[in-house]
Amino acid sequence: MGSAGAVGPQLSRGEFGLLVLGLLGRRQMYGYEIVSELKGSTEGAIDLAEGTVYPALRRLERDGLIVGFWVDTRSGPRRRYYRLTPQGESALDEGRADWARFKAAADTVLGS
Repeated sequence: MGSAGAVGPQLSRGEFGLLVLGLLGRRQMYGYEIVSELKGSTEGAIDLAEGTVYPALRRLERDGLIVGFWVDTRSGPRRRYYRLTPQGESALDEGRADWARFKAAADTVLGS
């Protein structure tokens, strides 16, 4: 913990997926926008490489939790936006409840 090589808590694939669902629960977004929003809304605590989000988006789409669609832009190439499906909205609600239980348990152990 505090050693020179430690980098702090790490996100699991499921936790990262939940964060993506949370952002898409706010509004539809495209990949780079998701990365930027994660960094901005967490004050840089979550700063992922742009390429990290695309495998997660493909997995969430394959699992039926989000749907992607192409949008033409006025200045540049079209973008693939994503939004939650009804199944994704349910998964987000369940994930929020699970996270609240986990956070409460961790706070108890850590004394927060």
